[in-house]
Amino acid sequence: MNRTSFARADVTLSVAETGDGEAFVFQHGLCGDAGQPAQVFPEGTAYRCITMECRGHGQSEAGPTDRFSIETFADDLVDLIQSSSLHKPVIGGISMGAAIALRVAVKHPELVGALVLARPAWLDQYNPANMHPNAFAGELLQSLDPSVARERFEVSETVEKLERLGPDNLASIRGFFGREPIDVTAALLRRISADGPGVDEDQIRRITVPTLVIGHEQDFVHPIDYARSLASWIPGARFVEITPKAESPEAYRTDFQEALATFLKEL
Repeated sequence: MNRTSFARADVTLSVAETGDGEAFVFQHGLCGDAGQPAQVFPEGTAYRCITMECRGHGQSEAGPTDRFSIETFADDLVDLIQSSSLHKPVIGGISMGAAIALRVAVKHPELVGALVLARPAWLDQYNPANMHPNAFAGELLQSLDPSVARERFEVSETVEKLERLGPDNLASIRGFFGREPIDVTAALLRRISADGPGVDEDQIRRITVPTLVIGHEQDFVHPIDYARSLASWIPGARFVEITPKAESPEAYRTDFQEALATFLKEL
């Protein structure tokens, strides 16, 4: 994985790149890093994977935490695409990354050659209920010592709900209580969970580029119905259901890679 730095006015971001070929700008999820999209990116395609680690993620600087938003992250990505002279790359993302990619596709259609929305956590609304577990963890981390915050979390109704409806989501959230810096993690969880892509259904329905939407069951934070809805709104979009990560991480990765490889080969 090769890395370069990308300077914005108030922050320096890390950009990771793997592979060779045409550009696929593939964004990570909330509190993730470039390793997340790289893990599911297929080998043997004519594309290279480029991931800008968002503010406060991976090796990127955080900058002012009051600027954490999907809009800011999308603006950073647009600036990267334009300054790097990438011509109509494939743009996609997982979870928060899907929301960023969706916003870029709507607001800057001239920059996008194709679109991939994997495990979307938003449609066109702000502060969706499926993001409340992340927000709850952020609120605990903001006000309590991490060890106490984790104890409070473990006795909450949120844990019982996620054990039934999203065990992989639960594992991810538990990891947030040890993610440093804690103040940055708390701000990300609170601000992004309450945010949204800032686009509406009518705008989404006007997307015209080839689009792949990926989702799976057993995923409370990323409802499969969101993936199905986006696929139905975007003309000609393809929906692919893959094995839940909670059921088999290996099958999840293989299914994800196969869905991407098939889509990319047909572009």
